[in-house]
This record gives sequence, structure tokens and C-alpha cells, in this order.
Amino acid sequence: MCVGVPCRILSITPGLMPMGRIDVAGQVQDACMAYVPEAKVGDYVLIQNGFAMDLLTPEEARESLETWVDLGMVDEKVLVN
Repeated sequence: MCVGVPCRILSITPGLMPMGRIDVAGQVQDACMAYVPEAKVGDYVLIQNGFAMDLLTPEEARESLETWVDLGMVDEKVLVN
């Protein structure tokens, strides 16, 4: 089973296979944005295996990150304001 990680989009490079720079609990990584063409910079997405799978509201992202904090997986400073 894969667990999706809530991430904030920092930038998007358009193209046949659009790629986004994302903030993953304070670390910057790349992810494919092809499955969420409506996503824009500043949005939160659920990342699985390097692909943005779904858009999240800020509230959904915060709730998910709070669970990650409770499990000791990330530091609480990554919580959505």
C-alpha cells in the first residue's frame, strides 16, 4: 500500500509531461503534474510515487500533515498556516 504525502506546489513547468517543484515536509522535490492539470502554484496536492494524484484544500493538507506529525514522521513546523 502506498501512502500519499500532502505537498505544496512551488512551481510548474508546462509541457507534454508537466512537472512541478513541490515542498515535501520542508524538502523540495519534483513531481509529475499530468494527473492534476487544474493545479496551480500554491495549491496542495497528494503525491504518490512521484505523481500528483489529487488536489487538496489547505484544510485537508493541514489535517493530513497533523497526522504525520502525530506519527512522528515530520516536524510540526511543516504544518499549513
